[in-house]
Amino acid sequence: MTRTAALIVAAGQGVRAGQSIPKQYATLGNRAVLAHAIDALLAHPAVDSVQVVIGAGQEVLYSAAIGDRALPAPVIGGAARRDSVIAGLRAIDADIVLIHDAARPFLPPAVIDRLLEALDSHDGAIPGLPVADTLTTAEGKPVPRDGLFRVQTPQTFRRAAILAAHEAWDAAAEATDDAQVARAAGLSVAVIKGDRALEKLTTPEDFAAASQALEARMISRTATGFDVHAFAEGSSVWIGGVEIAHSQALSGHSDADVALHALVDALLGTIGAGDIGSHFPPSDMQWKGAPSHLFLDHARKLVVEAGGIIDFVDLTIICEAPKVGPHREAIRNRIADLLGLKLSQVSVKATTTEKLGFTGRREGIAAQATATVRVPA
Repeated sequence: MTRTAALIVAAGQGVRAGQSIPKQYATLGNRAVLAHAIDALLAHPAVDSVQVVIGAGQEVLYSAAIGDRALPAPVIGGAARRDSVIAGLRAIDADIVLIHDAARPFLPPAVIDRLLEALDSHDGAIPGLPVADTLTTAEGKPVPRDGLFRVQTPQTFRRAAILAAHEAWDAAAEATDDAQVARAAGLSVAVIKGDRALEKLTTPEDFAAASQALEARMISRTATGFDVHAFAEGSSVWIGGVEIAHSQALSGHSDADVALHALVDALLGTIGAGDIGSHFPPSDMQWKGAPSHLFLDHARKLVVEAGGIIDFVDLTIICEAPKVGPHREAIRNRIADLLGLKLSQVSVKATTTEKLGFTGRREGIAAQATATVRVPA
């Protein structure tokens, strides 16, 4: 059975991008540039695994970028791109490899399809776009553009052949891409139709354009959450991640934070991920007495993994007592901190039921939450 692996080269420093960290670890949307590339490759049914090559000392940045994604340990690359490619190829156990630059975060699946199809008749394949602009030398001499392409990645080869080609390459010579190395070894390389989405991020202007393109492909979703907890014996209640002194506590399997529970359900609703009970069932004793901020962080991570961006959350707390007003700003700040939002993106309100119903009889507290999230269309 033919196995196909993707090799992402992410060992560069990316100083021209104007970022405080290497550009492959900079945030685009709510994910690192590298994470976008990884997710695009993992999502393709023909790709069996993804191996990343990083620079020495980038381990912490890499770990933060990939989050909970299950990937093999990264390979440490070399001083030159070709050194990193060789190190990655040696670490991969596959028949076919797609060698991709981390700085090209958007990878249409159709490009991968065309690359793999081209291997039926060639030793390798690369995506390219025909040069459309007029070309000239500095002296004004026109350069014919017929047959000229802007080369992109991923570049696809049979792993054994491209590894042998790299190992045979003159180390003193510079190779601009893997296709150059392959052709020097006598391999045939097809140029298939690339995609403008594969533009490489190099400058601050590239990042701005990529952000605009990403936002243009997103839609806004709004979902609600509702939760209720009854009073029990105790001396404080947890509301919105803040402990408030009170003559009673709230009854629940966890810390019974009614506000955060409602907010968790709202966030899960925006990505169609069920409710809090399906992720943290009351029958599971590991969550007994657990702080509810763990549940909220789980919901936030699921939204991020789905490519979502949290735009706004709104929370209404319904009770006769305790008085929420004196703690409103503390709750807003706590939720903003837990979700990584600005304070202006968090709304907290409180109301009563005019002594009607169970909250009016001071039997418990209810909370209603609304979350607005942008997700990929």
